[in-house]
Amino acid sequence: MTSPAHPAPGVEAVLESSPDALLVIAGDGTIRLVNAAAEQMFGYTRGELVGQDHRVLLAEGFRSGFHRLFFALRRDPDAESGTASASPSASPARPPTPGLPPVEAYGLRRDGTEFQAEVACSLLVGDTADAPVSMAAAVRDTSHRLAADAGLREALSLLSATLESTADGILVVAGDGRIASVNNRFTSMWGIPRQLLATQDDEAVMGFVLDQLVDPAQFVEKITALYADPAAESHDVLAFRDGRTFERYSRPQKVADRVVGRVWSFRDVTPARIAQDRITQAMADLAEQAAQLKALAFQDPLTGLSNRQLFSDHLEAALRGPCGTAVDVLLLDLDDFKEVNDILGHHAGDQLLIEVGRRLRDCVRPNDVVARLGGDEFVVLLVGSLDPGSVAERIVASLKVPLWIDGTMLRPSLSLGLASINEDAVDASELMRRADVAMYAAKAAGKNRYLRFRPEMMKSLVERTELEAGLRLAVDAGQITVHYQPIVSTRSGVVVTVEALARWERDGEVVPPAQFIPAAERSGLIVEMGTEVLLKGCTELEPWLAEDPARALAVNVSGVQLQHGDFAELLLAVAQNTGVDPRQLVVEVTESVFFDDDCHVIQQLTALRNAGVRVALDDFGTGFSSLGRLQGLPVDTLKIDQSFTSMIHAGDENLPILSCMVAMAHGLGLSVTAEGVETAVQAEYLMKLGCDSLQGFLFSRPTAGPGLRSGIALSNDAFAALRGERVSGPR
Repeated sequence: MTSPAHPAPGVEAVLESSPDALLVIAGDGTIRLVNAAAEQMFGYTRGELVGQDHRVLLAEGFRSGFHRLFFALRRDPDAESGTASASPSASPARPPTPGLPPVEAYGLRRDGTEFQAEVACSLLVGDTADAPVSMAAAVRDTSHRLAADAGLREALSLLSATLESTADGILVVAGDGRIASVNNRFTSMWGIPRQLLATQDDEAVMGFVLDQLVDPAQFVEKITALYADPAAESHDVLAFRDGRTFERYSRPQKVADRVVGRVWSFRDVTPARIAQDRITQAMADLAEQAAQLKALAFQDPLTGLSNRQLFSDHLEAALRGPCGTAVDVLLLDLDDFKEVNDILGHHAGDQLLIEVGRRLRDCVRPNDVVARLGGDEFVVLLVGSLDPGSVAERIVASLKVPLWIDGTMLRPSLSLGLASINEDAVDASELMRRADVAMYAAKAAGKNRYLRFRPEMMKSLVERTELEAGLRLAVDAGQITVHYQPIVSTRSGVVVTVEALARWERDGEVVPPAQFIPAAERSGLIVEMGTEVLLKGCTELEPWLAEDPARALAVNVSGVQLQHGDFAELLLAVAQNTGVDPRQLVVEVTESVFFDDDCHVIQQLTALRNAGVRVALDDFGTGFSSLGRLQGLPVDTLKIDQSFTSMIHAGDENLPILSCMVAMAHGLGLSVTAEGVETAVQAEYLMKLGCDSLQGFLFSRPTAGPGLRSGIALSNDAFAALRGERVSGPR
C-alpha cells in the first residue's frame, strides 16, 4: 500500500493525540507512518523513521518478533475482525484495533538506551482485495513498571537469539495445523519468498516446499502420520531434486502436559552426506583395489593362470591332505621359446604363452591347478588323479597343434617332467625338484616329450652338478690345457693352419670335450676358458706363426663369448700383447650363433674381419642354417662337419649334398675345410670335390704344444704319401 503521509484530519488528530507511539509497518518490515509520540519516544524525527527498517527500534533479541506477530495476526480470526482500513480517505476513520493481546518487548532509542515497552499490533487492509496488508503497532513505554520480570525478558531474549542464531531451520505449527512461527534460517533454507509467507496461504507454502522434494508423497504421508499421533517424535531424511539433503526432526510442543502444536527443525546435511558418499565410494574403491591387488598377488597378469605363490599354497595344502591321496606335479617349459621372442618379437612370445596357458587348462579338470611360474615355465598340480601319465601325454599332444601368430605359423613344443608322491616322505620343494630333474631329462632326451621322474635321473643331475663344480676349480687353477690339431692345405700340401682345442684332465682321466664344453656354456665358464685357450694358443704358437705370415691359428669361440660386448676388443688385445698378427687368427663359430640374427654378434664378427681376423663356420650342416643364408654372413671359410665326411666309404658314393656344399661355398667366395678325415679314400674324394683344406686323424691327432712340430711333420708326410698313392676317386 502507499504510505499515508497525509491522513484525513480526523485520523491525523487521533494519531497525533495518542500518548502511545503509533507506527504503521509494511509487509517487508519498513516503517510507513509514525506519530509525534513515536518521535518523542525513540528520539528520531518523522523523516528519519519513515522508510527505515522497524528493527532499528527494537533491542537485540526482539528484532524478529515482527514476523512472528505478522504470522499470528494473519492466521488469527479474531485479528481479522479487528482490522482497520489503512486508506487515507477512509471514512469514518477508525484507529487499528489490536488483534492480539499486547506483548512485552524492549525498545531501542536513538541514543542507544533500551527501555521496557508493551506492544499491541493489528492488521491494516486496503480498500481493494489485492491491496497489500500492513500492520499497525502501538508501543507504550512501561519502563516505569517494576522490573520484576527481568528474568523473563532475559529468557525471551535468549530464546529469540537462539532461534535466530541456530543453523537449523525452525518451523512452529499450531495444533490446528496453522503456521505459528518460523525463523529466518527456515525461510532461507527452503528459499521461501517473504511475499509468499506474508500471504498466510499455508497450502501455497506447502506446495512450494513439495515441489522441491524427490518424494513429496512420502513427505505428506509422514506429516499425516505425525498429526494422527500428536505425541510422536520423528527423525528422517529429505532428498531434494537439486541434490541437497535435509535431516528433519519433529517433536510435539507442550504447555504443561498438553500438546499445543508441533516444532519442526530442518538441518542441511548436504556437505556431510556428500562427504559420507565420498567416503563410502572411497571405501568401495579401496575394497575393489584390494580385491584386484589380491588377485594380482595370486594371478599371473599375462595368462590369468595362478602364479607361483598360489601354486605353492595349493601344493602345500594337497600334501597336507589325507594319506594316500595322489598328488602329481607336471613341470614344463617351452622348447626354443627364446627364438620366438628374438625372431618374432615379445608380442608374439606373449601371445604364444597365452595360448599355451589356454591349452593347458583345456587338458585338465576344472579343479586342477595350472600356474605360470615365470618366463615360459608352467606347472600343473593334479590331486587324486588316476592316470597322470595320460594327462601329460594329452598336454604334449595339445601343443603339437600349430597356431598362427601375426601371420606366422608356429609349432610349439615342450619338455615336461612328471613327479608324484609315493611311499617315501616328500615335501613340496623335493617334489618340485624331482619334476624339474625329469623335465631336464626330457630335454636331454630330445625335447617335445614328457618323462616321469626316476631316481637315476637325480644321479645324472648330481653328476652334472659335480662336473660343473669340478670345471670351476679347474678353470680357477689353470688346469685347462690346449692341444693343437694341424689342418693341411690341399693346394700347398703342407700344414698352414693349426686349431687350438681345450682339454681337461680330471683325476688322471681326460674328460671328453662333448661333456665339459656344454657344462662350461651352461655355467658361463666358457668365457674364462675361451680367453685362457686364446692366450695360451697365441703365446705358444707365436714362434711358429712368425716363421711364415701365411700360417694361422684357429680358435673355437662360443656364442656365449660373443654375447659379451668386449670380445672383439679382448681378442685384438691378446694378439697385440703376444705379438701375433690378427691376420693370422681364425675364429671358428657354429651355425647357432647366427640363428637368432643377433645384430650384436654380427657386429663383433664384422669388427674382427675388418681387423684382418678370418671367420670360419664350424660344423656346417648340423644346425639350422641353409646355404642360401651364407651370402649375408661375415664368414670366410666353411668347415664341413665330420658326419658328412663319414658318409664316404669306398670313394665311389654319389653324395650330391656334399658336392653342392663345396660348389655353393666356392660360388660365394668361401674356402672349404673338411673335418673328420680318417682315411685316404675320404681325403681323395674330398680333394676331387675341390676342398681347400683337410683335417682329421689321417694326418694327426690333437697334440700338446711340445709335440706340435712333430705333429705338423707327420701331417705333411701323410699328405705327401697321399699324393704318391693315388686311389680311386668319385665317378
